[in-house]
Amino acid sequence: MALTPLDRDLLNRCLAKKPGAWNDFVDRFLGLIYHVVQHTAHLRSVVLQPEDVEDLAAQILTQIIANDYAVLRQFRGEASLSVYLTVIARRICVHELARRAAAKEVQASAEAPEPAEDEPTSTGLERLEEVERLLSKLPGREREVVRLHYIEGRSYEEISMELNIPVNSIGPILSRARKKLRSEARGTPPTANPKALKPKKAGDDSEESAS
Repeated sequence: MALTPLDRDLLNRCLAKKPGAWNDFVDRFLGLIYHVVQHTAHLRSVVLQPEDVEDLAAQILTQIIANDYAVLRQFRGEASLSVYLTVIARRICVHELARRAAAKEVQASAEAPEPAEDEPTSTGLERLEEVERLLSKLPGREREVVRLHYIEGRSYEEISMELNIPVNSIGPILSRARKKLRSEARGTPPTANPKALKPKKAGDDSEESAS
C-alpha cells in the first residue's frame, strides 16, 4: 500500500516543523506503537507492566524525532507510513527488550557466586547504567566479547567470525570476564590464584628447589 495523501501531508508538516504537526502525528500513530510494543513483548515472552509499555513507546517516539526527525527523513514512501513505523517501532522495541534482559543477566552474573563450569548463569535485576559501568572496567577484547554475547545475544560462532578469534577461546574469555565483573561489583581486586596471596612458610623455597 502506497503512502496516502493524508500521511504525506502529515509527514511533510512534521519535517517542516509546522505548529501542531507532531501532536497530530502522535495522535495518529500512538495506538499503533502501543500495539507493536505489546505484540513484540508477547512474541518474546516478556511480561510488561503498563508503565513499561509507556516507557518503551516514549523511547520509540524519542528516536523518531531524534537528529531532526532522521527516521522520518529516511522514509522513501514505497510503503504506507504505518507499515514503515511498524518496522521501526518493532526494531527499537526488540533492541530495548534485549538490552534490558542482557542487563539483568550481566548484573546477576557479576553478583552471583562462581557457577560450575557448565552451569548457566542466573538471571537477576538492576540497572543498565550499572552494567555499562561494570563493562567499562574490562579490557577491550573481553568487553567486546561480553557485549556481543550478553548484550547482542550473539552465538560463540558469530563472535568468532566478528572478532576473528577461535571459538574455543570465547568460553574462557567470558569466564575471566565474569570473575572480573564479580570482583568489581564487590569492590575486591580479582586474583588468578588465591594461594599467591599467602605468605610462604620457612623452607618453601628449598622444597620448590628440591622438586
